Amino acid sequence: MKFAKAIVKSRFVILIVSLALLVPAALGMIFTRTNYDMLNYLPDDLETVQGQQYMLDDFGKGAFSFLIFENVDDKDIVKTEEKIKQVDHVDTVLWYDDIADLSIPKEILPDKIYDAFNSGDETLMAVFFDTSSSADETMDAISEIRSIAGDQCFVSGISAMVTDLRDLCEREEAIYVAIAVILAVIAMMIFMDNWIIPFVFLASIGIAILVNLGSNYFMGEISYITKALAAVLQLAVTMDYSIFLWHSYGEQKRNYPDHKQAMAAAIHETFRSVIGSSVTTIAGFIALCFMTFTLGRDLGIVMAKGVLIGVMGCVTVLPSLILILDKPLEKTMHKSLIPSTKKLATGLVKIFPVFLILFAVIVGPAYYGYDKTNDEVYYDLSESLPEDMSNVIANTKLKEDFGLGTTEMVLVDSSLPAKDVRKMTKEMESVDGVKTVLGLESVVGPMIPEEALPESITSILKGDQWELMLVSSEYKTASPEVSEQLKTLNSIIHKYDESGMLIGEAALTNDLIDITSVDFQVVNTISIVAIFIIIALVEKSISLPFILVAVIEFAIFINLGLPHYMGQSLPFIAPICISTIQLGATVDYAILMTTRYKKERSLGNDKRTAVTTALETSIPSIIVSAMGLFAATIGVAIYSDVDMIGSLCALMARGAIISLFCVVLVLPAMFMLFDKVIGATTLGFKPKKTNTEVKVDA
Repeated sequence: MKFAKAIVKSRFVILIVSLALLVPAALGMIFTRTNYDMLNYLPDDLETVQGQQYMLDDFGKGAFSFLIFENVDDKDIVKTEEKIKQVDHVDTVLWYDDIADLSIPKEILPDKIYDAFNSGDETLMAVFFDTSSSADETMDAISEIRSIAGDQCFVSGISAMVTDLRDLCEREEAIYVAIAVILAVIAMMIFMDNWIIPFVFLASIGIAILVNLGSNYFMGEISYITKALAAVLQLAVTMDYSIFLWHSYGEQKRNYPDHKQAMAAAIHETFRSVIGSSVTTIAGFIALCFMTFTLGRDLGIVMAKGVLIGVMGCVTVLPSLILILDKPLEKTMHKSLIPSTKKLATGLVKIFPVFLILFAVIVGPAYYGYDKTNDEVYYDLSESLPEDMSNVIANTKLKEDFGLGTTEMVLVDSSLPAKDVRKMTKEMESVDGVKTVLGLESVVGPMIPEEALPESITSILKGDQWELMLVSSEYKTASPEVSEQLKTLNSIIHKYDESGMLIGEAALTNDLIDITSVDFQVVNTISIVAIFIIIALVEKSISLPFILVAVIEFAIFINLGLPHYMGQSLPFIAPICISTIQLGATVDYAILMTTRYKKERSLGNDKRTAVTTALETSIPSIIVSAMGLFAATIGVAIYSDVDMIGSLCALMARGAIISLFCVVLVLPAMFMLFDKVIGATTLGFKPKKTNTEVKVDA
């Protein structure tokens, strides 16, 4: 209570300090780098990741892109090529004129060379950069190349994709926050009992969000997913705590004539009540940190500290704002638009067996759909982008006009005998789906000595330690066909060179598939176990954690099972994140009702009365909380052109509503069914039929 009184007394100081913190927070936000390449979050010990570094160290080449010129004369292409070579961080430009003189007609070139660079009125140019795929320098170089080459040139590759993604996200991120704020305000104005309190909530939560985003500076960089969702998620998840404080303040004002005393009591009560709910939410986010795919750690850390900062803001900044604005708040009170829930609660408890039957009938198909959805996710990152995006158009042209689904790079020991390289090349060319293999030996053949080749060619394809070959495949990244193809190619490479490596987008994505399939199980298990333990400690019960987790997991099964039955494919990150986020964020609903149910039973009320009262008093808070989460995410889901972001927000919005219904309908039914078990396994739970004992003075 001393802490609460100190907050009330220091309210002006708290607001001044909070506003002062916005300055370093803003600077932190500005100087925090954003990473737009999902493949960068793969573990460093993977062969494919190490191979990328070898490329950079030995060849001075990191990123790689194909440029497609459409209806452009060779002479104009040569001029453009020279300009591209002058772009900062462009290491090498490779076109057919680097292999054959332009005076030689294209048609008499060897088929392998001609087909590799030409298709109808289109021609390919390969560009290597001296920086990594997602480096800021590479993205700036891509933008400059596009401005030089004009509208008749299309740039493909990971670097082009992350450049387009960066540009799109920078345009949309502010709109995400605006949509979330507007819809959250509307939801709160509808379901709260004051017209201006939503704006007070937003001021308090907004400060917490800015401080959290500013503190990301110390992480070095964050992913674009984290950047896009952090503010929206923090707003949605921490809004509950503000609602708890406001409701508690209203109750305490009836007990204390002085509004300062009432607020001190409200802070004290709120701090105690949000500990359990916030810890479960934090645990859900921290579980993401155990992913081998470190994007989870990125999102988990940012959101865990966001919730922690949100709780601190709820018991410091928000009370200060409410006290200062007490008079305007008093004048803008209105009757809550949520009707009395007594009849509803009584009716729902009366028919509780119906909900137990529905649970038993739905849980099987829901889990089946949930399991299938996890197997039906997509990993091709380009699928999450709009079809009219420049990079997507370029990739489509590569596939349709050149028959190229993906291009991988092979690194073998530079001392490997030429005859072995030729044998390996022929074997790789015979693999199903391989269109071309371009390297020193495959391009020039055995009749031309390496010493006779121009340095421009040898420097591209051979370094001090490694020799480089480009393998073009007809198969699409992340397809089952390319997965089998990669296995076959790796076996061929390792037959001739045990240290040889196959690297590139398809190889990295194949590793991503293997890693995240394990991550899903690990993260889901950790989050369930952690939240189970927290609930057991908070509720002092053995049985209640099983019941609460079962109800929320049931909601998750339904939410993630629906995409399977709807024929919808989700981005791979969605099931992993949603399972933990929905569990951590919506278990609060269950804890709220459970706490009241325990209280009513400990007072001696029978189970039906206790469950009915708990349901009646919990429904308004659960509705407000769920609708806040729904409102903050549904607008972003509808608006976003990035499917990775849109899908996550859609699942969170739908998950909030499904969790609401599961907690309101199924959880009370579970209490009715397992009341005796709960009573026997929960401390402080002493059910009595009636409390009719009368004390008589002696």
